[in-house]
Amino acid sequence: MKPYAAIALLFLPFFISCKKQEPAPIAKSGRIIFTFEHQVNGASLIKNDLIYTNAAGNPYLVTEVKYFISDITLFKSDGSKIMVDDWKDIFYIDEDIPLTKTIQVLDPVPEGSYDSITFIFGISGEKNKSFMFVNPPESNMAWPDVLGGGYHYMMINGKWEDTAQRVQPFNFHLGIGQLYHGGGYEVDSIYAFVQNYFTVRLPGSDFSIRDKETRVIPVVMNIENWFRNPHVFDFNHWGGGIMQNQAAMLEVKENGRDVFTIKP
Repeated sequence: MKPYAAIALLFLPFFISCKKQEPAPIAKSGRIIFTFEHQVNGASLIKNDLIYTNAAGNPYLVTEVKYFISDITLFKSDGSKIMVDDWKDIFYIDEDIPLTKTIQVLDPVPEGSYDSITFIFGISGEKNKSFMFVNPPESNMAWPDVLGGGYHYMMINGKWEDTAQRVQPFNFHLGIGQLYHGGGYEVDSIYAFVQNYFTVRLPGSDFSIRDKETRVIPVVMNIENWFRNPHVFDFNHWGGGIMQNQAAMLEVKENGRDVFTIKP
């Protein structure tokens, strides 16, 4: 073998290993932002004013609206789905804290068409653990450990006028329910806990997104719907506090499936 041929063979692996690698193609994606608005009868909520009447005929006012949603899931037209959970999967929303009413999803959303959006109202049982939030306002949503622990799914607080025209406070709270032996609500008679979180499928939530586009999705909580479908919720029947009353919380849970809509 000639000397220059031997030298060429010696350096051949070096040239092969230095061959330029083609960069992987960058997936086309955009971003989505959810905004939340709280309405009663098609108009923005007015707090602290006894101007509303629910389906049971109870005059009422609202002082606070705060809740968690989690596990936002986007369903694609090809049948696949994407859960928003790379950066954050539990979101706190509070009428009194405007910043919480905008959720900027940091996960990139692949370009394409999507059929629908779902989310869990509240926090699923496997994720709803006590003390996972150490700072307010989220920590203020703690659900008592003796009642199942974790966090409230929702607090809507306010007042209603009873049949004697007395204005009474209400705490319209949803979270983990309890089943009791006997007819009372003594915590030492609890024999089981009930998960009351549920999945919301937003009607009319189909959308498409292009590369580098930001899509804003405006979501409305229609507060009056908590009180009317499929159950007419009557404060005069259930009273002002429901967090130890699983029968009342079940009505609230079942009424909640059509509370959220996309703003036109």
